[in-house]
Amino acid sequence: MTIDQARVLRLYAEAAHTAHEALTALDQISGDGDFGDNLREGLDLTVAALDASPYEPAVAVAGSVFLDQVGGTSGPLIGLLLSAISRSLAEEPDERDGWANGVREGLAAIQRVGEAEPGDRTMVDALVPARDALVGGEKFADAARAALAGAAATAHIRARRGRASYIGDRVLGTPDPGATGVALLFWALARVAEPEAVLGEVGELVPLPGTTP
Repeated sequence: MTIDQARVLRLYAEAAHTAHEALTALDQISGDGDFGDNLREGLDLTVAALDASPYEPAVAVAGSVFLDQVGGTSGPLIGLLLSAISRSLAEEPDERDGWANGVREGLAAIQRVGEAEPGDRTMVDALVPARDALVGGEKFADAARAALAGAAATAHIRARRGRASYIGDRVLGTPDPGATGVALLFWALARVAEPEAVLGEVGELVPLPGTTP
């Protein structure tokens, strides 16, 4: 099986557009309100770069874009994740191992930089269950479901990191935007790698705050 990296990232970009309003609303509750803009812009820049250089390894291109061109706290962290995945995909003969080890190494890099742990209400809460599913040999769809569930569970966590940690209980009831946005990467990966999997549509998975999915 060969997973089309460019298709994954293009689908991720489409998901970021669909979820933009919801991600922005979530970040207005718990952060600076720019996460939706940053994720969408980074993926739009990635798609443009892939159009200009279609033979470059797509995940490597995305990693460079997020590290070098995307602002906010989340841009460089997503860049670390994507760069680790691209290195692992280049090194591992088995593509599944490449994604699994890349997510594991990317998560470790994010935790070294941000010092977040599971339960801190950050993107780590989506990445840890995704890593566990992939390293455990589960399907990409299982990793996507685990990441989405981990992101959704942050709605019940009082933040211990970032700006949201100063807001207190106001964030309760709404999931962390960073965890939600990162979970969509695994949704896109599963949709490309396992198109038969039933995962739901982005608008259902990332509803506006205060609405019923």
